[in-house]
Order: sequence, then C-alpha cells, then structure tokens
Amino acid sequence: MIYIKNAQQIEKIRLSGRLASRTLDMISEHLKPGVTTGELDKLVNKYIVGHDAVPATLGYKGRGGSVPFPASCCISINEEIVHGIPGPRALADGDLVKIDVTTILDGFYGDTARTFLVGDVPEAGVRLREATRKSLELAIAVVRPGTRLGDIGAAIQRHVESQGFSVVRDFVGHGVGLQFHEDPSVNHYGSPGKGVKVKSGMIFTIEPMINEGSYKIKLLDDNWTAVTADGKLSAQFEHTVLVTADGAEILTLS
Repeated sequence: MIYIKNAQQIEKIRLSGRLASRTLDMISEHLKPGVTTGELDKLVNKYIVGHDAVPATLGYKGRGGSVPFPASCCISINEEIVHGIPGPRALADGDLVKIDVTTILDGFYGDTARTFLVGDVPEAGVRLREATRKSLELAIAVVRPGTRLGDIGAAIQRHVESQGFSVVRDFVGHGVGLQFHEDPSVNHYGSPGKGVKVKSGMIFTIEPMINEGSYKIKLLDDNWTAVTADGKLSAQFEHTVLVTADGAEILTLS
C-alpha cells in the first residue's frame, strides 16, 4: 500500500525530518581522526533522545528479523556501503564516512544520510562523493506528479555512470513517514517512463549508494554491514522527499 499523507501528517514528518538533518549537522562537528564510531553513535543517541525523539534504527529488525540493529545510527566507512554498525573503529585521516540517521518524533519518521570527508581525502573519494551528491540532486529535480519511479532511477544512473561510477542494485529508497519502510520501493537505476507513477502527497526516500568500482556487494558476518565486493570506495546521500502539486519538497533540511 502506498500512503498519501494528509497535511497534518506531512507537517509531523517534516518536523521529524528536520530533526534528523540537525542530528547530522551536530555530528559533523565531531568527525575527526581518532574518534570512534561508537563515540559518535552515543552522541547521536543523546541528541535525538534529548529532543524527545527515538532513533529508529536502535533495535530495528531487518532482513530476516533475527539480528536487531544495535545502534542509534548507521556509520559506514570507505568500502562499507551501508548499515555499518558503530563500535571501536576509529576514524582516520582520508576516510569517507557515511552516516544514516532516522528519527521517530511524535510517532513520525524522518530519514536522511550524508557522506562526510575526514581530513585529506584522496581525489577519487572526493569525486565519488560529489557525483553521489549531484545524482541525488538531479533525481529530486525530476520528481513531480506524473513522474515515474523509473525516471528517478534513470536520472541517478545516467549521471553516475557518466562519471565512471556504478549504482548499487541491492538497496533501494522507500516510502517513509508513518512507518520506517513503506511502499513504494525506489530503485536508483532504471528506465525513463517505467514504474509506479508518483502522486502529490507521497513521501519517500531517495538514497543513492554509488560505488567507485563494481556495483556488486558482500554482506558481512554481522548480517548488517554491506561492503563493496571489490573493496573499492562507496558513497551515499539520502533525503526524505514530499511530492507536491508541482514538484518536490525536501523534508530533511535543517
């Protein structure tokens, strides 16, 4: 079922989205060599809970539902694509760090992610990050009533492949707001004119995961962390987006 949100629900989701974005603003000030991902996760938890909200990932049961996610955010470094579990690993100069935060505020969800540069990142990482950020921007620009989901994926794929990178196929954007994951699924690759037609009032994430090399992935033994199969870099950006009467509104802006 694809939910069309009403005005009251949209405002609640907007508030949650803003909190998620502000959480990333806050944590960005603490990203430096030597700090551990576990320390960053504690700061995220304190900030979200301190704003009368709940981190949606903490205790969330994903694929198969057997291993609840043990942290308040996902932190994925370098070749880690998504769903990295915070712990004792310390950030190092040159790291590409992806942080994904989902807040539950007054029962409504806001979901966002960014890729951060720690210290002196090699040019390949800087280019990958920029291509990923730009692909999300281009995807949001095509969203309006009547757009097909394939148009969104095609916009991302066209840009990143023109830059020599690849789009991860195994993970998708998704409806969000009333629940953590709702219909529809939003692929980050595809063909124009194909897929579900979007309508005003729909809210979903667009969250391209872009790899330096092959798009293929491996899942680590923790049953959460996905890494590039070839060990090369990956980057991600994500926004929660509302389809409006004549375009799109990004709900995860500070």
